[in-house]
Amino acid sequence: MLGIETSCDETAASVVTQDRRILSNAVFSQFEDHAVHGGVVPEIAARAHLNAINRVVDAAIKEAGIGWNDLTGIAATAGPGLIGGVMVGLMTGKALAAYLNKPFIGVNHLEGHALTPRLSHNVAFPYMLLLVSGGHTQILLAEDVGQYRLLGTTIDDAAGECFDKSAKLLGLPQPGGPALEALARQCTDVPAAIKRFAFTRPLIGRKDCNFSFSGLKTAMRERIEALTSEGNIKADDASQLAAALQSIIAAHLSDRCARALESCNVKPTALVTAGGVASNTAVRSALEAVAAKHKLPFMAPPSALCTDNGAMIAWAGIERLQKGWIDGLDVPARPRWPLDPKTARIPA
Repeated sequence: MLGIETSCDETAASVVTQDRRILSNAVFSQFEDHAVHGGVVPEIAARAHLNAINRVVDAAIKEAGIGWNDLTGIAATAGPGLIGGVMVGLMTGKALAAYLNKPFIGVNHLEGHALTPRLSHNVAFPYMLLLVSGGHTQILLAEDVGQYRLLGTTIDDAAGECFDKSAKLLGLPQPGGPALEALARQCTDVPAAIKRFAFTRPLIGRKDCNFSFSGLKTAMRERIEALTSEGNIKADDASQLAAALQSIIAAHLSDRCARALESCNVKPTALVTAGGVASNTAVRSALEAVAAKHKLPFMAPPSALCTDNGAMIAWAGIERLQKGWIDGLDVPARPRWPLDPKTARIPA
């Protein structure tokens, strides 16, 4: 299966087999195109996808060492995401499927992330999933392919946005999340940093499983302004501040996952996490502790499969094709597409 992913700022294509072998995973990053703007610009992203898509798909096929006719199908992200970029990958996938006379599957980008632990760890349904990235922070019970029950979501910003915006305030390069994590590793006394900056964990006392990160962004800005009132922020102050913020985000995520596990009426097979923020080691450690407390295995994909990639789209395509779910070439591009259609509000 060939998978194509173009929902944000990375053009990706991958060939994956039904027995979970990733034969290729080509990714073209648009980092330099957006760096000067301090964030992803949709028009620039769409143009970059258009310029890169053919060579990325060709690279994936060549790296896999197969011919076009060896493919069992074509899968492409159909949403949610930046609509211009989604359309580039979706139309490319449709054109290839039509030309090669292969089945086509339009994949929900979020389902690509949600099913990645089944690609990397073969986790069985139902499992508790924390889907956490720059645009999404959700807790879902993954009951089967195409069946997800939303248990909690962010009421404002995503965790990844909090990481990225805080990194920008600290003058760190993009992508901000990994840069802030690297800065936090320079802190020599994390407990002291947490005590010094004393971030308040959001939504304390709330019995639901929702998240909030806008207040942490505001608190981070206030602390940085206080530290820079008389000049540039000192290296030790910056690393302590990064460590304190990272710790409170990890604590907030793990607290909500614990609540989801305690309130869920189904015994999950595992606690898993996916999405870009899932590669953060502090977040993984906090979630691993929650899983251990509830006597569950904890699983997270390798870092390369946490960020946007074509392999997750190819695997989602395989899972859906195995159920006989094939899309027509009229499947639309969707800027919003909740995994749980019964929910009234899910960020895109």
